[in-house]
Amino acid sequence: MKLWDKGFSTDKKIDMFTVGNDRQLDLIIAKYDVLGSIAHAKMLHKIEILQDREIVIIEAKLNSILQNIEKGNFVIEDTFEDVHSKVEFMLTEMLGDTGKKIHTARSRNDQVLVDLHLYFKDEISEIKNLVKSLFDELMSKAEEHKEVLIPGYTHLQVAMPSSFGLWFSAYAESLIDDVYMLNAAFKIADQNPLGSGAGYGSSFDIDRQMTTELLGFETLKYNVVAAQMSRGKTEKALASALSTVAGTLSKFAMDICLYMSQNFNFVSFPDELTTGSSIMPHKKNPDVFELIRGKCNALQALPYELTLISNNLPSGYQRDLQLLKEAVLPAIQTLKSCLEMMTFSIENVRVNTKILEDPKYDYLFTVEEVNKLVQEGVAFRDAYKIVGAKVEKGEFKPDKNVNHTHLGSIGNLCLKEINEKMITALK
Repeated sequence: MKLWDKGFSTDKKIDMFTVGNDRQLDLIIAKYDVLGSIAHAKMLHKIEILQDREIVIIEAKLNSILQNIEKGNFVIEDTFEDVHSKVEFMLTEMLGDTGKKIHTARSRNDQVLVDLHLYFKDEISEIKNLVKSLFDELMSKAEEHKEVLIPGYTHLQVAMPSSFGLWFSAYAESLIDDVYMLNAAFKIADQNPLGSGAGYGSSFDIDRQMTTELLGFETLKYNVVAAQMSRGKTEKALASALSTVAGTLSKFAMDICLYMSQNFNFVSFPDELTTGSSIMPHKKNPDVFELIRGKCNALQALPYELTLISNNLPSGYQRDLQLLKEAVLPAIQTLKSCLEMMTFSIENVRVNTKILEDPKYDYLFTVEEVNKLVQEGVAFRDAYKIVGAKVEKGEFKPDKNVNHTHLGSIGNLCLKEINEKMITALK
């Protein structure tokens, strides 16, 4: 069944090409299609398109379909083009002519927009919860290991002292920036497009404010053309947010891969969190983190992919927009799995507390020595040369006691302030 069926069939090749994998993807958003239909039906009842008896039975049947979806019993057979046609068919099959009224004053265009906006809102909220779980774990580890010093690097060269507290909380605070991006994507999705029809509104006196309130949107997309133009724009905003979170996870995963290697030996994980080699019995490979890195690197290409699909499209609906679902929906699930796996792994991280006993890290403390001379009255550039000369002659002896007290430094991590910052971001 096709909602645009005019009584003749489409070539099977054309059908397969144009439908693509929409049936599988639509199972993900089926719940939201029914919720949108319930709100639309209530509005149709208010403007007297549906009679009292009809709204009662339509709402009952839609709730029955919703229950089947939530139980995993909902299927979109090959005879249907998408979730919209399947739901309307089920209503018509159950209710006859009454079921045929559900599509009054709407189009598949605003149906899919509503479905996606509702779905994006829920998924963004879930991703923010997963980000918060990782944040909490990082902050816990930062507090637990705040006294343990590690080398800091620039250009992958030993640079200055850092600490596990600084490292863990750095990624925690970086996640707050990612929440800001998720909040922006949520704000864009939180606008009701229902009532825009095919992009040019309706001659029915529909109540768009009513459906906005019923569906829990903060506001509506007032201009009906602008509502349709949100297709693609909303996905790109979400993709940017996803890629930002992915960028944080990818960088963190790369650090862990380095720090797990024998050359660094800063962190380790239980055997059950690593994998082995088919030929080298000593290997404990960081496959989990390599896959997080790879998956998240791929996610960072998503905004560009969506831009290329939608960038030169004119206003009004174009079928190209269907391809956005194929990219965005799987990407959401990929990021969620990466967040879950990273949190699970960090819960089990083991840190090396004796890293700086290795003499190759002695030069971490050259800046500390320079600063000490400056505090004694030596000009900075002269102090720099004095310490540099000691390094060249092999005479530098480090004082490994560090005293950093300013906000955000090794000795003043501001964990309380960072935590409050995240709480505010999540409101």
